[in-house]
Amino acid sequence: MKTMKLLRLRPFMAVALVLGLVACTDGHVAFPVTEAAQRAVTEEVEIIRLDSSNIASFSRPSRGHSATSLPLGGAWNYNVGAGDILNIIVFDHPELTLPAGPQRSAEETGFRVQADGSFFYPFIGQVQASGRPLEHIRDEVTQRLSQFIPDPQIEVRVAAFNSQSVVVTGEVNSPNRQAITTVPLSLIAAINSAGGLKDSADARAVTVLRRGRSYNVDLAGFLTAGVNQNNPILRDGDVVNVPRRRSEEAYVLGEVRNPDVIDLSLEPITLTQAVTRLGGLDSLRADARGVFVFRQHNGRMRVFQLETDSPAGLVLGTRFVLEPGDVVYVVRSPLQRWNDTITRLLPTVQVVSAAERISR
Repeated sequence: MKTMKLLRLRPFMAVALVLGLVACTDGHVAFPVTEAAQRAVTEEVEIIRLDSSNIASFSRPSRGHSATSLPLGGAWNYNVGAGDILNIIVFDHPELTLPAGPQRSAEETGFRVQADGSFFYPFIGQVQASGRPLEHIRDEVTQRLSQFIPDPQIEVRVAAFNSQSVVVTGEVNSPNRQAITTVPLSLIAAINSAGGLKDSADARAVTVLRRGRSYNVDLAGFLTAGVNQNNPILRDGDVVNVPRRRSEEAYVLGEVRNPDVIDLSLEPITLTQAVTRLGGLDSLRADARGVFVFRQHNGRMRVFQLETDSPAGLVLGTRFVLEPGDVVYVVRSPLQRWNDTITRLLPTVQVVSAAERISR
């Protein structure tokens, strides 16, 4: 536990170390401060001044979308299973069709597929239904019934889908079980039927558990980038899990108008965007030549310095993408440090002067 706390505090310790050295200098902030100060921090801190010649190497590209490896399968066709209730209509032969009425639903008048996969139909006896599409069942019933009725016209429908389903769980508004029907059930349709995604959901990391194997599905790739493979058709027994979005934050501190935490989990955010969203630099207190980003890299602390006192610096900042754990710090201007000193000393001086006048 102590080790974890130390790791979390390291960026802020580095902020204090580097800015402590900066505070010892006069005028605007610049690196290296002095050769001695530079040597004092190089063992723990790597200092990089951002400019047009090196910004490209630190401009992390936006995270792309990858297609899922979940097998899509062939054309969709529903296969009847045990527990389904079939409704069989024989046209012009009402005696073979059990009609539904005010007291009986289509489910109650249908033929239930038993555990062995068959159902009983008058005249022809047991009909094997499990694992077969409706067209095959209709053809068999038609052929066997033709021995008793000339050229029977038959329609076979599913009155209740009870045999197959999928489960949707995780960060959706109404986790539920959904029946597989004759209409293909896509991933996005299943999530919508579960109330849709919560604000805390991570649409990039949806998983589908199928036959003991878990597949990652970047649903955001389908929604925002048109990756059609990432909206697969679900199969019987699939378990869809929408995970909670992991916290990915950067911290903006120092002389900005509204120091706060920036959420990086929804979209890539650049240095200029982060500062702007928090109200921009404090025009009276901030030194635009001293915008720093502290970042852990391979066990060391990297400190990036960006001078934003010109439009060119702000443009460079739009190419520098923040990463989780970054600490952005804007230093105070030398003039403001002087003004703060005067503000603190002036009341004391005024009191002393007043006391001297009274003593006279």
